[in-house]
Amino acid sequence: MARGGAREPVGESTGREPLVIVKPLWDDARAARLSGLDRLVYRSNTLGADLTLTNTGGGNTSSKLIEKDPLTGADVEVLWVKGSGGDLRTAKRDGFASLYLDKVRAMKARYLSEAQRGPKTAIEDAMYPMYSHCVFGLNPRACSIDTPLHTFVPCRHVDHLHPNAVIALAASVNQAKLCREVYGDDVIYVPWQRPGFDIGLLIERLIAEHPKARGVLLGHHGMSSWADDDKDCYLTALEIVDRAARYIDAHDRGEKTFGGREHAALADVERRRVQAEILPWLRGRLSSARRVVGTVQDDDKMLRFVGSHDGPRLAALGTSCPDHFLRTKIRPLFAQWDPARGDVEALKAALDRGLDQYRKDYAAYYARCRRPDSPAMRDPNPTVVLVPGLGMLAFGKSKSESRVTAEFYNCAIEVMRGAEAVDRYEAMDEQEAFDIEYWPLEEAKLQRMPPEKELDRQVMVVVGAGAGIGKATAHRLSREGAHVVCVDRDETGARATAQEIVDRLGPGIGMAGSGISDCGPAIGLGCDITDRASVARVFEDAMLAYGGLDAVVVTAGVFVAPDASGRKDDRQWALTFGVNVTGAYIVADEAHAVFKKQGLPASVVLTTSANAVVAKKGSLAYDTSKAAANHLVRELAVEMAPLVRVNAVAPATVVKGSTMFPRDRVIASLAKYAVPFREDETTDDLRGKLADFYAKRSLTQTAIEPEDQAEAIFLLVSRRLSKTTGHVVPVDGGLQDGFLR
Repeated sequence: MARGGAREPVGESTGREPLVIVKPLWDDARAARLSGLDRLVYRSNTLGADLTLTNTGGGNTSSKLIEKDPLTGADVEVLWVKGSGGDLRTAKRDGFASLYLDKVRAMKARYLSEAQRGPKTAIEDAMYPMYSHCVFGLNPRACSIDTPLHTFVPCRHVDHLHPNAVIALAASVNQAKLCREVYGDDVIYVPWQRPGFDIGLLIERLIAEHPKARGVLLGHHGMSSWADDDKDCYLTALEIVDRAARYIDAHDRGEKTFGGREHAALADVERRRVQAEILPWLRGRLSSARRVVGTVQDDDKMLRFVGSHDGPRLAALGTSCPDHFLRTKIRPLFAQWDPARGDVEALKAALDRGLDQYRKDYAAYYARCRRPDSPAMRDPNPTVVLVPGLGMLAFGKSKSESRVTAEFYNCAIEVMRGAEAVDRYEAMDEQEAFDIEYWPLEEAKLQRMPPEKELDRQVMVVVGAGAGIGKATAHRLSREGAHVVCVDRDETGARATAQEIVDRLGPGIGMAGSGISDCGPAIGLGCDITDRASVARVFEDAMLAYGGLDAVVVTAGVFVAPDASGRKDDRQWALTFGVNVTGAYIVADEAHAVFKKQGLPASVVLTTSANAVVAKKGSLAYDTSKAAANHLVRELAVEMAPLVRVNAVAPATVVKGSTMFPRDRVIASLAKYAVPFREDETTDDLRGKLADFYAKRSLTQTAIEPEDQAEAIFLLVSRRLSKTTGHVVPVDGGLQDGFLR
């Protein structure tokens, strides 16, 4: 069977129109080096890389390829199709299901044998589990619900996409007429019908009746293209999208888009201030069932929509594409607020009223539309909140999911813009929308998701994350699912730690978010914790990035070595207390303000020291500052109860990775304790010798490392020690002198 290959340039000798708006990304040289499944992966990634063609997690592609049967060694025809829940932009080989094509086609007879068949019949859903009998090569990837479409299109390659421009036509009142006007006989039209076997067979019949058609427009859903050559299939998809985009551009309403402007956007600085003020408050109210993570979108297009005359009307109609409202719910919450007055308390009151009504409306929607076998009602809170003057605030279980939610509503707005330009926007029928949202097959997809980690849905600030204990803590918390704001006086170090986390976990798949909200599972920020304004900016950034806060960990500290006489000057004394005590207080105090807005249980963990209870010569300022920090923990625990738990870990002599043990201090300590060393030894080797010496002084005879502190910090911020507050947990290997007395 043909693998696909290079063809003539776009628009030449194929009857295909030249592309004007959509730009082809196909690389002939790269594609020529690939074959079989690898070419399908390449085609999928290339389609997914262009957000005008499809959305994150949406769409699917397929190729019918000849493979060797692992049992017989014979050549067999295999349908490779993007798996359920996968993403075209990021898909790899393991993201595709593989089915014996003859077996899938044989399922047609089984389907047609049922007297009661068609959309939403029992046989429709019963067909999906049968694909497991058709699996080629023991492939565990679940196939797409659109598999029948790919199966029964009589071409080797099929691309099914959800482009905004095409959906704008498909979500217009006169969608069938528009399809004929834009595409003529090149594209057939199918009214909305839920994906499944019936629509696959319907498209097969329509292709037989219109053999020259190169694609299909699916009402309220999207489009598909097909060809026997994979590049032809790709370029045909682009042409279908380009023709719709050009048609919409020709009818664009300019300043009258969405009925023109009703509210002006707040100026950048004021908008950021109000967003940072409202986000934790709103997050607390949206987290009544489970915590959510936020994304802010306030680019010009979004601000135009939320500030327009028609924005509230269009938002109330609901979204049109099934891929959209599975994330955005059937409609967003649109706040009734006048940004010109800038009254934040009035905005909170409007949102409170809106949230109460939204929950009631969602429960009524569920009650009206539920089926006997419908899953239980899900969280009735909105996932998209639109505010005139501010933009969109989108929420999900993770940063990645909230960015996908924001991306999808961006798409919904573009669909509305296009539909209103060429006709009138028409949302999907409410019952149809419900039947997709609560479809048992969609519920099964949700159930296949991996279980959540212990710190999923949470946002944690780690101060001192550039090195040592803070760096180890940031990594430890992120491994348990936390989103981490890495903070350090050394901004380069903080950013490096954040990047390590992003490199390990990936940036996420959502493609939305403005400014700092366009981020992954970790960000790095610089901060001087002795400066309240600097600390306030960090928390403002954290709110804009993630929408809220669940825990703060302070590992930052300073040790200033005394002079030759063993003394420190007043400036050094003030610095020591400024960082180790006052700085920790400022961070906790600013965090407390955020926690009170949210109203959600939270945690603060400070880092003190075994030195706080061990008096010794040579570290007067450090030891007394840590003693003060110990008591600060107890005082904060009282002040912040019952909402916030405040605890501390007390390390001892953590040498590895610590910025408080530069080479000169290590050498001085080795000399002080008469530990043999050579001047030409590396700093790491010298630190190792000092750590071994300190280890021998402890009861456990083990070196104390940053990871040991990070483990204790994890326990304190988790729910495992949810009844513990006001305590200092020593992690020192067992120092007798440090025992409390």
